[in-house]
Amino acid sequence: MDTIDNSSDKGTENTEQETNVDREHERILNEIETTDTAFIGASLRAVYEGNDHQKFLNRLDSRIKQHDKDIEKMCNFHYQGFIESITELINVRGDAEKLKNQTIVINKELHDSGKEVVVKNDTLIQCRLQQKNVVSAIEKLTTCLPVLQMYGKILEQMEEERYYAALKTLEQLETSYLPQIYQYRFCDIMKNDIPNIRMTIREKSTKLLNDFLEDVRKKSSQIGMVAMKQVEKERDLDEKSQQADELYLKNQNESNTLTTISKLVEGNPFEEEEEETNSKNPFDEEPQDENNPFMEEKQTADMYQPESNQDLSASDIVDFSPVYKCLHIFGLIKSREWFEEYYRKQRHKQVQLILEKSVGTLGSVESYITMFHEIVGFFVVEDHILHTAQNLVTQKYITGLWDMVLLHLLNKLVPNQINFPDAPSMMQIKNIIVIFADTLKAYGFAVDRLFGLLMEMRDTYGEMMLKLWQERFEGVFNEDNYTPIHLETVDDVDETLLAFPFDEEEFEGEKADVYPKKLAFSLFVPKIYNEIKEFILACLKYCEDLHLSSTEVDDMIRKSTNLLLTRTLASGLKTLVQKPSLGLNQLVQITVNTTHLENACPHVEEYVRMITGVRTGSAHSAKLVGVSTFKDARNETESQIYDKLNGKIDEFFDLADYEWEMSEPQGLASRYLVDLINFLRTTFHVFTTLPSNVAQTACMSACRHISTCLTGMILDPGIKDVTLPALQQFNLDVVQCEHFANSEPVPGFNEGVLQMSFIEIRQLLDLILTWDWTSYFADYGTPKSKYLRVNPAMALSLFEKIKQDKAGPRAYFTSIGRGKKKINDQVYKRLRSLVSDWCLMCVPHSRRMVVGN
Repeated sequence: MDTIDNSSDKGTENTEQETNVDREHERILNEIETTDTAFIGASLRAVYEGNDHQKFLNRLDSRIKQHDKDIEKMCNFHYQGFIESITELINVRGDAEKLKNQTIVINKELHDSGKEVVVKNDTLIQCRLQQKNVVSAIEKLTTCLPVLQMYGKILEQMEEERYYAALKTLEQLETSYLPQIYQYRFCDIMKNDIPNIRMTIREKSTKLLNDFLEDVRKKSSQIGMVAMKQVEKERDLDEKSQQADELYLKNQNESNTLTTISKLVEGNPFEEEEEETNSKNPFDEEPQDENNPFMEEKQTADMYQPESNQDLSASDIVDFSPVYKCLHIFGLIKSREWFEEYYRKQRHKQVQLILEKSVGTLGSVESYITMFHEIVGFFVVEDHILHTAQNLVTQKYITGLWDMVLLHLLNKLVPNQINFPDAPSMMQIKNIIVIFADTLKAYGFAVDRLFGLLMEMRDTYGEMMLKLWQERFEGVFNEDNYTPIHLETVDDVDETLLAFPFDEEEFEGEKADVYPKKLAFSLFVPKIYNEIKEFILACLKYCEDLHLSSTEVDDMIRKSTNLLLTRTLASGLKTLVQKPSLGLNQLVQITVNTTHLENACPHVEEYVRMITGVRTGSAHSAKLVGVSTFKDARNETESQIYDKLNGKIDEFFDLADYEWEMSEPQGLASRYLVDLINFLRTTFHVFTTLPSNVAQTACMSACRHISTCLTGMILDPGIKDVTLPALQQFNLDVVQCEHFANSEPVPGFNEGVLQMSFIEIRQLLDLILTWDWTSYFADYGTPKSKYLRVNPAMALSLFEKIKQDKAGPRAYFTSIGRGKKKINDQVYKRLRSLVSDWCLMCVPHSRRMVVGN
């Protein structure tokens, strides 16, 4: 059963397969019948891919036979009509022959009658041909005439130097007109002449460019001047000074001080004349002031143009149209790259010429002004070209030129390579460089290194300022009379005096309006004080516009001021006090002056704080060393006072004329010594203006020096013999000196201190005059010795002089029962022994000192 089912299933499957194959073959046959022959490949491929090829061929043969039958049926249906049509065609052939003969006859007749028409027609054709040629000639001439007109226009534009228009016309002629008449010979002539025209235009344009470059070179200085004036007009150079002055004035309470400060500002060596723009032009002339050492040198009249020119631009001064024309012209002749390279090369040469020319002429302020004007003018022109002439120059190219110029300036303006004329000129140059830098910065150039150069120049400027102020200090020293200031009336209180912040009781309370007055110091003090403040203002002026912080400005001012005090002023004061021409009174006055200047140092500190705004004592603020400077100067002056006083004493002792062999004393002190004591009293009276310790030191030094001179005089090896009356006379002089010491010539000494200056000579004289050798030898070397200050060498020296008397050794003493020859010999031997012991004791000590050193 299963087998039967399987057989039936297989039969069913075979039947379905055959049905599908038949359908596929039918579809393929239909496609072959209905599809174009070129597209039956797909159908045939489907047949070949199948497996029943024979069955398809059988079906195809059946279909062919079917179609053959259909064709045969159709032919049989239309055969009778075809026969009838052939019969009719044979019948028409006779009629066609008749028609042909008739047509030949008619044609002959037509030819005979049309011969005259043909002749007329030939004549008409000839006329029409001539007419056509005339029209063609007119057309050709009409075509050529614009070409000739364009060529004539080109020549005319060349004569008028309208080269760009000529090039445009030439381009139009070459591209639009000449191709229309290429067949004519004159067209070849024009074509051959076109390169010559272009070359002529190029040469003329190059000359036009060179003329422009020459004009720009000549006017660069004017362009730079105008640009710098315009930038300067926008700047406010006085802003910092005005703020400092306002702050200073705000903190002052007394009207006199206010007046002083305002006058001092007016005398500021760097103060500019106030203009409508409230800015300082370093090139403008300033009012002459004989007291202003920083007066600007008068500028030449042709250095600047009238004020109206300040609003000009580069295009108002220079005609840039030639460069624009050349730019378009060389673009049209396909030489744009050559033009750009040529322009840049020429401009590079021009800037090198400016730099090379300026190097050899730098020295005066005018030479710096000219150089900076030309450089600014150069880059202003290049900046204008950059923004108006497309791609003629690039920002990179201009930056490269500026880097070259900047490097050159940094190398040539190094302070150690340029000898600046003086500090005022250097200040002018600094202001010029600042304006120069600000101008170029406004055009987008990097100028930070220029400000770095100005910082390098600051040290050189400081040195020049110190030299200048050294001259000014010397002028003050030379002009001063070194006497206290006497004010008879209020009119004698001038601005210089008011500027000094002294504290005097006579200017306060009820005594303020009472005259005459006397000030302890001389005019030296307020002048030096004002010079220091002017120096500070000068330093501040240099710091302006350098983009420094207030701390940096304060640091620079303090360092410069410290150099001024420790080097310039200290050196000047030291040189001053060492002048041989100065007397004691002048030295005393200098000491008083330095004391007042020392007291004014806090006011200088406050002044610096006011103008810089940096609090004194901050971490970054250096302290002024004026106090130590004036202390050192005062110490030097005091030393000179002591030396000068001792020198005066030496002069009096040079007048001493003792008669060492006199027989009777005069009974009075020597004249030279009386004069000396009177001189000392007068001098010490002057010393009342000095600090008490200075006057006391001077008095003590003078007394000691007198004691030394007296001791040296009596022990002089050149004196061989001294009589007792002479020694008594000498004793009177010593007593006179002791009276002077007891009279307290300078107050403040403790009792007996000044007399100790003469204790050595006093003990020596007492020993000899009393002949108290027993006590001397008995107490020698003990603290309670009556003659403790008398060393054996001094005693022996004077003893020998007394011993060598013409009447016999020690005859004067033996006459009064105080000495016999034997006793004197014992004293002599004992002194010699003590001298030997004293030398043995001192010499090793001296040797030990030498070895220790």
